[in-house]
Amino acid sequence: MTNPHLTDLLDRYTTLRDTILGLEAERDQLGAELKAALLDGETVQTDLYRAELRTSTTVEYPLDRFRECFGDAATLEVATIDRKKADRLATAGDLDADTLANLAVKKTRAQSLVLTQVRA
Repeated sequence: MTNPHLTDLLDRYTTLRDTILGLEAERDQLGAELKAALLDGETVQTDLYRAELRTSTTVEYPLDRFRECFGDAATLEVATIDRKKADRLATAGDLDADTLANLAVKKTRAQSLVLTQVRA
């Protein structure tokens, strides 16, 4: 039998989740409209906020040039294995899929609360 207190918690949780999802969808739509206007040269400001577009960047180092400058040891030390690329190589037959699977280490990142809609 379901604990009534937990049922109340789940009911409140789902209400908040559904409200937040609706608000996030509206926020995303408004943000898209504002970005489009700013890209067209518009400016917009309220008493509290001014909207601006900022470009974020990522930094990458070309492997060949990094290796030329710092050598094999440093390159190997900072290198990471891309799981998706390794999986594609295994699928293509360039890597042994069983060996790759045995080499894999799975780490738990987080637990998620998953809700499924109940049909009456």
